[in-house]
Amino acid sequence: MGCYLRPKGLEDAVAAMADGSYTVLAGGTDFYPARAGGLAGRPPESKVLDITALDGLRGIAEEDDAFRVGALTTWSDLLRAPLPPYFAALKLAAREVGGVQIQNAGTLCGNLCNASPAADGVPPLLAMDAEVELASQVGSRRLALDDFILGNRKTARRPDELVTALYIPKPSPGARSTFLKLGARKYLVISIVMAALLVDIDDKGNVAKARVAVGSCAARALRLPAVEAAFEGRPFDEDLLPRIGEEQLVEPLGPLTPIDDIRGTADYRREAAVALLRRGVEALLSQEAA
Repeated sequence: MGCYLRPKGLEDAVAAMADGSYTVLAGGTDFYPARAGGLAGRPPESKVLDITALDGLRGIAEEDDAFRVGALTTWSDLLRAPLPPYFAALKLAAREVGGVQIQNAGTLCGNLCNASPAADGVPPLLAMDAEVELASQVGSRRLALDDFILGNRKTARRPDELVTALYIPKPSPGARSTFLKLGARKYLVISIVMAALLVDIDDKGNVAKARVAVGSCAARALRLPAVEAAFEGRPFDEDLLPRIGEEQLVEPLGPLTPIDDIRGTADYRREAAVALLRRGVEALLSQEAA
């Protein structure tokens, strides 16, 4: 016999999750397509926890040192929110998440919990040093997004835990970001490669911090520490571009393990990643000049 719960309080929600048998339903944009007619051998779950009545998990709030994005915040909510310029990468990614109907229903946290290697929201959130908040009856904890997503459709969330929010720390006012996606067509497409870049500029015009993440080139989106190190401490100008060249295909992109599939070969993905990173630097320089 099936069981459907729609609690109105977080305490009731985590109590229901305690036995680890419920599947969480939020926006439903991944939940329903994956289970319609038992596709991919996944019949409808017998126990579903619908969290859409938990109003405390909806919305974006500014705190002293971070922004808190509730687990029910949709992509459209994000796009409408007045946020600092360094949210540009995340807003650009939001526009790539399906069509407007999907953006109206799908949630940022659901995109992370689905843990697809091609999830549009993951590279920009990695570049923003996002943390995931999880709650259970034994308390709450935060994990860096890089520690939360473990692989293709795999996360560190325990069966008794509910994702309640994202925390995005504030960089300096001089920070800016961008996101680029390569697909077989302009819109409504699974990515071949994605790249997100965030640079934090100090008062001398140098790159104090760089965060670079690439998606669709491994079992999960990954940060590229060698590329970040090549930027940090250097003037934020056109001289950054030569630091992403053909030589970057070997060591700095080493963490990437792209595959051959119907959308592109592994070699093509590596070359495309370099091209997107160069375009990303160009876009950031244009923001600076604007």
